[in-house]
Amino acid sequence: MENQDAERIYGNSDDAPYINGTLIPRYAHAVAFSDELPALPSEPHYLWMEAGTNAFGDHTFTTDASPSASNSTASHDHLVAQIAAAGGNLDWMSYQQGIGAATGACPIDSAGFYRPRHNPFVFFQDVAGDPPSKDNASCAAHHRELGALAADLTSGGVASYAFISPDLCNDMHGASGCPNSNRTRAGDDWLAANLPPLIAFVEAHGGVIFITWEEGNHTATLPFIAVGPDVKRGYAGAVPYTHGSMLKTIEQMLGLPIMATVAGASDLGDLFAP
Repeated sequence: MENQDAERIYGNSDDAPYINGTLIPRYAHAVAFSDELPALPSEPHYLWMEAGTNAFGDHTFTTDASPSASNSTASHDHLVAQIAAAGGNLDWMSYQQGIGAATGACPIDSAGFYRPRHNPFVFFQDVAGDPPSKDNASCAAHHRELGALAADLTSGGVASYAFISPDLCNDMHGASGCPNSNRTRAGDDWLAANLPPLIAFVEAHGGVIFITWEEGNHTATLPFIAVGPDVKRGYAGAVPYTHGSMLKTIEQMLGLPIMATVAGASDLGDLFAP
C-alpha cells in the first residue's frame, strides 16, 4: 500500500472499513512504524524493503526512475539473492497487478497502472540483468500478474516469500483515470476482496501477511498490519519499527543470515504471540 499516514488509516472507518472493522480487531498492528526516508519518493522505500538501504556501492536510489543501466545495482546484498543462495525449498515470487501484456517478460517498463518503482527486484542486476532487460528469463520466471495468485493458492504452489503489489488504482496511491477517486477507500476495498483467500491459506498452512505502506504523506508514522494465525489478536504494538524491521523478520522466519543493514533494527516479534 502507498502514501498514507497511520492517522489517516487507523480509526477511519468511513474510508477504511475493512481495515478497521475486520483486520485491526482480529490481528496485530504497529503504532510506531517510522518512514526511514521521509524526504524521498516511492522507489527508494521499496529498495529498503528488499535490502535495508537505498544506498549501494555503485548507486544510490533517490528517484522513481525505471530500471536502467544507470538506475540499477550490481549488489547481491538483498533478500531474494539470499533466498536463491539458500536453495532447498526456498523460493520467491513477485505478483504485480497490471503487468498484463508483460506477463512472461521481466516487467521493467510501466504499463497502464503498473509502475516498476513498486517492484524492487527489477532494480537488481542479479535478478533483471546488466543492464535490466525485459528479455531476462530468470526475472520473468519470478514475476506473475496478480491474477495468477488465485490459482497458486488453490494448488498450494505459493513460494516461501511472495511480494504482492496492487496497481496505482488499488494501492491507495491513486492516478488519473482510476474508477474511484477516494484512493483510501479503493485500497481498503481491494484488501477486502483479495485478502480473504490469502488469510485462509496462511491459516491452513502457516505463515503471515505483512500489509505494508511504503511511505506516508511525509509524517512520522506509517500504518502496518500483521495478519496470520500466530499474531496477537487485536494488538497495538508500540515497539519502534521501520521497513528494515520487516526485512529482518522475514530473514529470521526463513532461516537466512541477517544483513548488516538491518542488524540493528527491531524485529517484529512483539506482534506475535509467544
